[in-house]
Amino acid sequence: MTTETTKTYTIDATGKRLGKVATEAATVMLGKNDPSFAKHIMADVQVTIENVSKLDIPEGKEGEIYQRYTGYPGGRREETLIHLAERLGYSEVVRRSIGGMLPNNKHKKRLLNNLIISE
Repeated sequence: MTTETTKTYTIDATGKRLGKVATEAATVMLGKNDPSFAKHIMADVQVTIENVSKLDIPEGKEGEIYQRYTGYPGGRREETLIHLAERLGYSEVVRRSIGGMLPNNKHKKRLLNNLIISE
């Protein structure tokens, strides 16, 4: 009989910068803080980020552009950080920031499923 132990990490985002929170979450999700870290093994970790709406976002970063591609010719869409936060919430801003810090391989989608973000 095997027992699965999922480690749970909680990050409080109150007063922290977006990049600091995203870096900390991405490091833990990849398992780089664990002594038994191996690149080819996915860490069994669940990360919870709380109080995302209380992030410290300076005025200069409010105009930062987030891009996505629809798949059609001329389908590149751009929007600012503030517009994205108004449209989908700050949780989507944090999710996209963390997703950009994870490697683009088959584990990325499974790693992002282990991410819980609360406003």
